[in-house]
Amino acid sequence: METVNGLAVEMAALERVITRLKLVGEVGTVLGSTLDVDEALRRLARLVVPRLADWVVVDLFDGDGHQELRRTVVVHRDPERAAEGAYERPLPPVPENSVSSLAQVLRAGAPVLLGGEELAAEPDSPLMAAQHELFTELGAASAVVTALRTPRRVLGALTLVRLDPAPPYDAEDVELISDIGHRAGLAVDNAQLFDAQRRIAETMQRHLLPSLPDVDHIRLTARYRPAHATAHVGGDWYDSFVLPDGVTTMVVGDVVGHDLPAAARMAQLRNMLRALAWDRSEPPSSIVRRLDHAATHVSDARMATLLFARIEGPEGGPHQLRWTNAGHPPPLLVTEDGQATYLEGGQGTILGVRADAYRADALHPLPARATVLFYTDGLVENRRESIDAGLTRLRQHASALARHDIDEFCDQLLARLAPEGTDDVALLALRLPAEPFADPSPTVVESRGME
Repeated sequence: METVNGLAVEMAALERVITRLKLVGEVGTVLGSTLDVDEALRRLARLVVPRLADWVVVDLFDGDGHQELRRTVVVHRDPERAAEGAYERPLPPVPENSVSSLAQVLRAGAPVLLGGEELAAEPDSPLMAAQHELFTELGAASAVVTALRTPRRVLGALTLVRLDPAPPYDAEDVELISDIGHRAGLAVDNAQLFDAQRRIAETMQRHLLPSLPDVDHIRLTARYRPAHATAHVGGDWYDSFVLPDGVTTMVVGDVVGHDLPAAARMAQLRNMLRALAWDRSEPPSSIVRRLDHAATHVSDARMATLLFARIEGPEGGPHQLRWTNAGHPPPLLVTEDGQATYLEGGQGTILGVRADAYRADALHPLPARATVLFYTDGLVENRRESIDAGLTRLRQHASALARHDIDEFCDQLLARLAPEGTDDVALLALRLPAEPFADPSPTVVESRGME
C-alpha cells in the first residue's frame, strides 16, 4: 500500500511539473505573438487567469527612462469585477523606504509572497495605499509579486492574487511566477527596444521623405510604404522641387536595401541630386550624369536606379515631360479617357556601373487632365509573376482609375497591386490641369539637350 501511495504522489508531482512546463511554453508563445507591450501583457494575464490566479495586475515603468510607474493591466476571472481600463492609471512614485511588497520588488527585483497578515498591513506610502486599495476592492487571500526584469533592469511588477477558498501560494508557485515574470520582462524589453527603433525610423522617414511643393497649376501627391512594417524606411524614395527657372521636377529612385543604411544612402543621393539640379540649368541627362560621377567618388551609395524629370510649359499649357531614366521602370502616362502608355524613352544604365555612361533625354507632350505616374518596382514586381505581368496589371488598373481623384488613384493602386508589403514601394503622381492648348499626340522625341 505504501508503494502504491508513493507512486501516486510521484505521478501527481510529475503531472504538476508537466503542467507547469506546458504553461511556461504557452507564456513564451503568448509573449512572442505581438510587439505591442500592453497587448502582450494583457494576453499574458488572460493566460494565467484562472489557471494560476483569480486576478492579475501588471504595473510597468514607462519606456522613456523617466521611471514613472503605471498600472497597465488588470484582469479578473469575472470580467464584470474588473472591466478593461477600469483600474489602469498612473501610480505614485516608488518610495526609497517602504515595506510595500510592490516597492520592494521594484527596487530589488526579488519576488515577494503575501499572506493574510501582509495583505492587512497598514500602508506606509501612497504606492502601498494604491496597492492595498486594489486588494480591498477585488479581494485577496494570497498573492505573489514578482519583477518584470532583465539582467540589466527591473521594468515593472507582475502581481498574481488568489481568493478564498483557493489554496494559498507556496514556494513552488513563487518559483514558477518568478520565471514567468522574467520571461515577460525580456519580452517587454524587446518590445520597448523595437518601439524606440520604430520612432527613430519614423523620425528619419519624416526627414528623408520630403514635403511636395505647392504648385498652382498642377497637383502632386506621393505615397511611400516600406517593405516591412518594422522598418518604416528603406531604399525607395521620391522627391519633387521647383528649380530656379520655375520648372517643377519629379524624381523617383531605388537604392539597394530595405533598412536604415539603405535609407541613409538614399538620402545622400537625394541631397546630391537636389544640389546638382539647382546648381545650373541643364537637361535631366546631364544632371544625372554628374550625379553618377559624384556619387561614385564621394558617396557609398551603389547600384541605384533613378527617374528624373522636368515638367515644362507655361501655367496655361501646353506642358511636356522631359526625363532621363537610369535603369528604372518607365513612367506611366494616363490620359483622362483611360489610355495608359509607358514612356520608354530616355533609357540608360543604372547608377554606379559607369560614371561616364551615356545618358539621353526623352520628351513627351502631356495632355490636359492627364496623370503622370512615377513608381518603384515594388509596385509591379513580386515572386509570383514576371515584371512584365506586373507592368500590364499596373497599366490596366491605372486606366480604370483615370478619372479618380489623384489621391484615390494612388491609394487604390497600392491596395490593388502591392497588398503584401514584400518590397518597398514609392509612388509620385502628377495631375495636369484642364489646359486649353495641350497637345495630346503620343510622339516621343529623344534629345541630348534642352530644347
